[in-house]
Amino acid sequence: MKKLYSLFFIVFSTVAFAQTFYSENMGTTATGNPVVTSYTGWQNVAPIVYSGTASARTSLPSSGYNGVSGSVNVFIGATTGVGQYFQIEGLNTSAYQNADLQLSFGYTKSSATGDPLLIEKSTNGTTWTALTYTDNTTTSWNLVTIAGGQIPSTTNLYLRFTNTTTATTNAPNFRLDDIKLSNVSASCTLTLGAVTTACLASTINLDTYEVTIPYTGGGNATYVVTPNSGTVSGGDNPSTVAAGNIIVTGVTEGTSFSITITGGTCNLSVTGSSPECKPINTLPYAESFPYAIDSSLNDTQKWTGANSGDNVTIAAGSLNYAGFTSTGNSITFSGAGAESFTPFTATTSGAIYASFIMNVTDMANITGDPSVTYFAGLSDGSTGGYNARIFLSRVGTQYQLGFDTASTTTNYDATMRNVGDIVFVVMGYDFTSNTYKAWFNPNLGTFTDASPATLTVTPTTAPTTFGGFIIRQDSNTTTPTIIMDELRVATTTSGLLSVSQNAIAGLKVYPNPVSNGKLFIETAANAERTVAIYDLLGKNVLNTTTSNSEVNVASLNAGVYIVKITEEGNTTSRKLIIR
Repeated sequence: MKKLYSLFFIVFSTVAFAQTFYSENMGTTATGNPVVTSYTGWQNVAPIVYSGTASARTSLPSSGYNGVSGSVNVFIGATTGVGQYFQIEGLNTSAYQNADLQLSFGYTKSSATGDPLLIEKSTNGTTWTALTYTDNTTTSWNLVTIAGGQIPSTTNLYLRFTNTTTATTNAPNFRLDDIKLSNVSASCTLTLGAVTTACLASTINLDTYEVTIPYTGGGNATYVVTPNSGTVSGGDNPSTVAAGNIIVTGVTEGTSFSITITGGTCNLSVTGSSPECKPINTLPYAESFPYAIDSSLNDTQKWTGANSGDNVTIAAGSLNYAGFTSTGNSITFSGAGAESFTPFTATTSGAIYASFIMNVTDMANITGDPSVTYFAGLSDGSTGGYNARIFLSRVGTQYQLGFDTASTTTNYDATMRNVGDIVFVVMGYDFTSNTYKAWFNPNLGTFTDASPATLTVTPTTAPTTFGGFIIRQDSNTTTPTIIMDELRVATTTSGLLSVSQNAIAGLKVYPNPVSNGKLFIETAANAERTVAIYDLLGKNVLNTTTSNSEVNVASLNAGVYIVKITEEGNTTSRKLIIR
């Protein structure tokens, strides 16, 4: 079972200090473990040249240190005779003093013992000098920093990383990631602390956040703070205050921050990624996945990712089930990858229900018979706090669905299902009776919470809170290819099914496409209605309440949108094209 990480809406960001002038994160995709000379996914291009016998890999991604990228890394293995090596050339450090040059990189070894990785420098590619550093004493990823004085100031710096082991038995293999060269003034007295970020709002739209940089050693020079986004506001002035916090506010969500601080002998910078300023979705909650095809579900404002790996993606079209109206698109996932988590209003009493439509389209990747995994569940509001899980077990060419509260189960529906079958899943919990229930393919015309359940579970320890839904990708050999659509969450079964089913009588939306900036919406009641328009990333780009049939959409750029219309308690969505 893969580890999931907790979601916070105030996030400690990934931060790099000093003036970094060269950074290599090894890229994001490396198919087939290519040798570095044939790998093309580097972050940098000419005049930087990468060579050697090492390989680029996505296995064992980097983790646990500031500035970690967590994707492709360079594997430097042990071989008989001469170890593998990785070389970088074309690095220009001539603009900086030798005393101020700093080299850092993420580093791990497969064994805590054995010879360390040999790291060398050269200015001509012929004469090499070893650099001194503290070797790892564990097999965990670690950030290694080689301070000023060892890196030369030159127009063409070579760096070489070599596995010197001459035998393969019990010999360590090494991995590198996030190699950086920085300029850190040796005489600068201003010291920066651990940087944090905090969302200023968390809505369905793009929000803003602020960056807080603790510092000491100020008050002795005139410092200029320059952010790439946002403004310096509300904090302390390092020019006049010896210790405090520099605060940059109004940075746009999704924009990585880069802040330079110059003054006296200091030339410092901090960089980091944006926090996710995503809202808690209100109940009843409907998700029809009206987003751009092939985009990541975790990039939308309703969802966030957990763990690492490929993301759940948006698939074209909808899944349909008798008695249920589908709109928007759908999602697809397979094998190993990142989880997708969507939070909703915490529920602590009464009941909670979730439903979705699913289709297993391919099980060719699954090994073992039976082969068991869980792929969806209700959580306590965190990305890893499963309260209930939907299981899938392959049996021959068919599969069974299961339901339980634990990470393993024998609680399976007896029905054997085929690849291509459409299944409508409902799962729920009643706080009063302390009972979990799951229904597979119920008759929606007569379905209520009193309908006979397909599977029932009475937990030994009653859950206290429900606050999220999780889609899980387990492993390459257990999670089949699944299409999922029309997620609904509500506190009653009637509310669950009415989120999208309450059609608006006599609804007409025209013209479609719109080419003159005017959209007309007519209904049988022609009552006051709310019109909300979303782009394919889920951003609300227009919201109005009106009794008129005409809606001005002239402010929208050409493209595809989803228009959501609510009138007298009924809601319907339509795809809208603006030309």
